[in-house]
Amino acid sequence: MSQLAAKVSKRLFSLDVFRGLTMFLLIAEAAGFHHNFSELAEGMIFSGIAHQLHHHPWNGLRFWDLIQPFFMFIVGVAMPFSLRKRLATGNRSAATKHILRRCFLLFAFGVLLHCVYSHAVVWELWNVLVQLAFTILIAYAIMNLPHKFQIAISIGLLALTELLYRMYNPDAPYAQGHESFGSYVDMLVMGLENDGYWVFINFIPTAAHTIWGVICGQILLSNTPAKDKIKPFLIWGTVILILGFALDLLNITPIIKRIATSSFTLSSGGFAILTLTLFYWLIDVKNNKNKWLKIFSVVGTNSIFIYLFSETVGVQWFRDFGKIWTAGLFSPLGLSENLIMVINSLFVLFIFWYITYFLDKHKVYFKV
Repeated sequence: MSQLAAKVSKRLFSLDVFRGLTMFLLIAEAAGFHHNFSELAEGMIFSGIAHQLHHHPWNGLRFWDLIQPFFMFIVGVAMPFSLRKRLATGNRSAATKHILRRCFLLFAFGVLLHCVYSHAVVWELWNVLVQLAFTILIAYAIMNLPHKFQIAISIGLLALTELLYRMYNPDAPYAQGHESFGSYVDMLVMGLENDGYWVFINFIPTAAHTIWGVICGQILLSNTPAKDKIKPFLIWGTVILILGFALDLLNITPIIKRIATSSFTLSSGGFAILTLTLFYWLIDVKNNKNKWLKIFSVVGTNSIFIYLFSETVGVQWFRDFGKIWTAGLFSPLGLSENLIMVINSLFVLFIFWYITYFLDKHKVYFKV
């Protein structure tokens, strides 16, 4: 790795913070905060905020719908940095073997998580880790191509998604349930449909998120001045954001996160690029590397580990463990059950965070 690349890689603190904040929100859900806060806020002034912490039931976009796109986009941004380091100490063949191993493990972990959720051995492929395994493979396969070809391929994936859904059901391509192409594929691959209408083939359009992340990462690694990096991010982030919402508003393709329509992929991808731009400008360009930001960055250092931990041991043990203390301390004070559960979820979230902080402090990293 060149000295310049090493320098850029080390100073991109904004990416660590962006990734850490995204993971922080994910483990907050595992801690039970989103559900408990919604129960507490029902009928109150904060109910609108609470709704933003849950996926939209179908056609529309909420804040929580952006978290998975952020995660997949961030992985793409990090790929050029990771590849540069690996090529400095090895060769392309070794890097490719690492990617294949990583994708296999992500796929396996995603399948195993559904077994944990169901408390049985099941074959379900809807988890974000399964999706990520495929999007990483696609993005890695084309990341050495010029940016215009990577962009063309990402657009092709969106067009392919449109074509498949519209050919399967010309009258109602984006209908819920078994009437959509995504559910048809699920029946072929898994023999069942998801109750929430999520579909396995979401990885086809959302591979664009990881591809766009790779392009952004390559631009950030380039020798161009910071302002020349920010300009294309602002332009293209705004363009695809507007295009995504335009497709929905003009009744061409509705924004539906659960089946990752092209309009959803575009709008959420636009938000991801613009959010990265904001973090990069505020933190790296303006050199605002405040110590308190490490609260979020440490969560990103062991992102896959803490996600798996929170979704398994965290959900099944720590929630009840925390309630021993929160209920025991606050029930005698007359606090409502809903408020105690919110406090409990914050306590569990702190435990998750402290585990990542402890591992980071002692330089213990679980890499997939």
